[in-house]
Amino acid sequence: FVDRDDIRNIAIIAHVDHGKTTLVDALLSEAKVFRENEAVQERVMDSNDLERERGITILAKNAAVEYNGVKVNIVDTPGHADFGGEVERVLNMVDAALLVVDAVEGPKPQTRFVLKKAIALGLKVLVVVNKIDRPASRPEYVIDKTFDLFMELGASDWQIDFPIVYTSATKKLSGPEPDQLQENFLCLLDTIITLPKPKVIPDAPLRLLVSNVDYDEFKGRMAIGRILSGDIAK
Repeated sequence: FVDRDDIRNIAIIAHVDHGKTTLVDALLSEAKVFRENEAVQERVMDSNDLERERGITILAKNAAVEYNGVKVNIVDTPGHADFGGEVERVLNMVDAALLVVDAVEGPKPQTRFVLKKAIALGLKVLVVVNKIDRPASRPEYVIDKTFDLFMELGASDWQIDFPIVYTSATKKLSGPEPDQLQENFLCLLDTIITLPKPKVIPDAPLRLLVSNVDYDEFKGRMAIGRILSGDIAK
């Protein structure tokens, strides 16, 4: 196996309404994915009409940002228990996960479900305490409860030693401590770069794990997946 230094594959997992999709918006904005004068709707990853109407993510979707020469592939996953199958399928595509936890509520039932899947697959987890700007936020309580949840779910010592970043996705603040917030998302992006790199076998025959099928009016039917070995040329 060979490490790919130029790629990181991460999934964003959380309980419903803890701010996953808004966090992706902030990451895309920080990485200058959109033009400065471009009109960007809120929760840009929730492209499905029903998702926009209900304010929840139903289908897993992927995006990519470039940061310091590294391409970060981000997969936004549903937080609602009814769509748990989407989460399980997507976690096979990534090497690490961002666990988003509300700074007031802490871990909730769906947090346990998605974290259990990530731990079982041996993924490294970055804990993101979101909505840290809320007056009632209690970061110490949230981290203690998250640590207890890791222990309950049988995480390894390597997984329990999880990195932590505090954020406010709506205000685009991030920092290593609740009282060290900066008005950008560089702290989160810098921490993402330290997560495990994908391992590939470049000289072996092509192996592609397809996890999603999509349709584009210009390109036609598309298979979205992860290349485990070999390569694909146009």
